[in-house]
Formats: sequence, structure tokens, C-alpha cells
Amino acid sequence: MIRDGILNIDKPAGWTSHDVVAKIRGLLRIKKVGHAGTLDPEATGVLPICFGKGTKVVPFLMDAEKEYDAVLRLGEETDTQDATGKVLKTVDIPAGMAAQVRETAESFVGTYAQMPPMYSAIKVKGVPLYRSARAGEVVERTARTVSIREIRFNGFEGRDASFSVVCSKGTYIRTLCADIGEKLGVGGHLLRLRRTRAGQFPIVDSVELNRFCELYAEGDWEKEVYSLNEVLKDLPAVWVKEPYREKVLHGAPIGPEGVLNRSSFKKGEPLRILDPEGRLLAIGRAVMNEDEVRENRQSFFKSETVLSDLSKPEVGAGVEGSIRSSLY
Repeated sequence: MIRDGILNIDKPAGWTSHDVVAKIRGLLRIKKVGHAGTLDPEATGVLPICFGKGTKVVPFLMDAEKEYDAVLRLGEETDTQDATGKVLKTVDIPAGMAAQVRETAESFVGTYAQMPPMYSAIKVKGVPLYRSARAGEVVERTARTVSIREIRFNGFEGRDASFSVVCSKGTYIRTLCADIGEKLGVGGHLLRLRRTRAGQFPIVDSVELNRFCELYAEGDWEKEVYSLNEVLKDLPAVWVKEPYREKVLHGAPIGPEGVLNRSSFKKGEPLRILDPEGRLLAIGRAVMNEDEVRENRQSFFKSETVLSDLSKPEVGAGVEGSIRSSLY
């Protein structure tokens, strides 16, 4: 049985991200299970679930760009900025707003200072904002810079505007909806949200939670697992010679004499450290630039996160392929 990896789960509405983690933990009977990016309970879509040593790569997945399909309801403001909240204000929507809605939504492309919503898990002085909100308190918050790379306007019907957005981590789509409504002068809230991509995990390759449970019962679930090497494939790599594998696993420095091959890298970048067969040993970090290596006989990288004990090869994690794909 595979004990380490990542799943691309399509989260259903009504489940918290923690609910999905708990379900997978119970199925696989593995203690270490986590997710790489919270989705609100009523939102659906891509939720990467990491288990075993896969939990160690969560920080590398969290930074990834996200993509969503959203429906904005104009003319209604709620206290949660989404459809689960109490309606605070309702106004009529002028006719013929489609062009204005498109223009206003697209004006948010780029970076902007987004104020975190009160109904969020962000902590202020150790207290989650949603707890303060439920107690009727309004806490002073600091705006965060987020990046909107693309907004595609998909249509407008009645009060509802549909759009797709590609954005940086930490972007609240319900706050974006509220901000668009405010800029239009009519207010608004998020009606529906579906995450269609989280980094390299697209919705078309996801598996619905119920279907995954069926696959587990059938003993056919392992085909849905991404290896650690696969999800980190965009990181630069260093291949170490056979005698140096144990040194990597113990965090010992390795000079150029222990390196079999390497890809291009920059100082400070994370690196995959692989054995001669392409099995992932650890994640390290470059301590100098590539052009400095030729002039320096000291180690140019250091191990930071050990991912293998080499008790057995990671299934499909070699240079030939991965669990889900034959080439990467």
C-alpha cells in the first residue's frame, strides 16, 4: 500500500476542508494527512490532500496559483460576503449593466490591497477572525496585497455575473466579489464558487470524494495518487552519486565530487535531491548561484526536508515515470 503521496480531490459542497482530511485519514488509516489550501464549506472543486511524507511538501503546494469559477450576485450585501450570511442590504440593479460589470471586474487585474473578511480563519492576536465576528465584534485588520492575473467575464443574467479568475494564494474570492459590487455602487456577494485549479492540479484530473471512497472499497484507489517527485517536478534537481545517498538522508553537506548531475538553479531556490535512479531523497536549498559552483569546491546545497528512508523505492518516482503518468 502506498503510504506517501498527494490526491487531487474534488471537494463536495457542505464539507469543510477538515472534513475531507478526516475522511481520507479514516480510509487510509494514516495519521499524517493534510490539505494544501482551504476551501469554504459551500465551495467545491480542487482540494489537494497530502498524506504520509506528502504532508512535508504542503508549503511548496500552498504557494501555487489558484483558478476559480465564481458567480457574483449584485445588489445584495451579506455579513459573510457569501450566500451563507445574513443579508444586510438590497438594492435594485439598473438595466444594461453587463458591459459595466465586465469593465469593473477586469479593473481588478493586477495587484490590489484586499482586506481580509471578518468571517475567515486569519488570526488577530491569536483569535480567529470568525470567532470575533460571531461574537459581534469588528476587529481592526491589515489589508494584504494579492495578485489577480486574469479575470474572464462569462456572462450576466438578472443579478448574477459569472466569471473565472486566476489569482495568487491568499486571495478571497468572496471579498473580490464584495469589492466589485462596492465599486459598481450596488454591493454584492459570492453566490457560488468552484476551484478549477490549484497549481498543477486541474479539476479535469480530480476525483470526486464519493468516487474515491468507491475506488478505495474496490482496492483501485492507488491510481489516483501523485508521487512526491511528480508534484515537485518543477523544482530544479540534483542527482547525487550512490555512496552519498546516506549522507543526504543525514543532512550532511555534499561537495561537487558527490554530484552526478544537476539542472540550472539560483541561490536560495529549493532543490530536489535525487539518487542515481531518480528517486526523491530530500528537498534541499541552493546556498550559492550556479556559476559559483565551478569556483567553489564546497557544498552548493543543503538538505532541509528528508522525504525517503530508502527502505524501499518510492513506487513510480524514478526518472522513468510516476504513479499517474509515464513521463514528466
